[in-house]
Amino acid sequence: MRNNKPVLLVENDEVDVINVKRAFEELQIKNKLEIAVNGEEGLAFLQDDTNEKPFIILLDINMPRMNGIEFLREVKKDKDLRKIPVVVLTTSKEDRDKVETFDLGVAGYMLKPNIDKQFTEIIRAIDLYW
Repeated sequence: MRNNKPVLLVENDEVDVINVKRAFEELQIKNKLEIAVNGEEGLAFLQDDTNEKPFIILLDINMPRMNGIEFLREVKKDKDLRKIPVVVLTTSKEDRDKVETFDLGVAGYMLKPNIDKQFTEIIRAIDLYW
């Protein structure tokens, strides 16, 4: 990631959080990784003016309390937050999830791999693009 702004990871699975952290270290990505364990926490982080706004959000769909799609709906309602690119990182292969997230304006939809090395490759692709 080619700037100093943070990355917001909205993810409730501890293993996936560890995989993203490991990928950041391996790829020497220096951006601060802010973590929210559900959509409510992610939204609270974004709405707190004392926090620096992230330049990208990595978002899981399947989470408790407020899932990724509900989170996206709220973010896209806000004229300032809707400008932040969102990349979905999920295990959901459901066509309806893909269609709904793209209808809500996500920048990408990537399936989480089962192998750590492939996880790093996904983060590398996001890093190169953004």
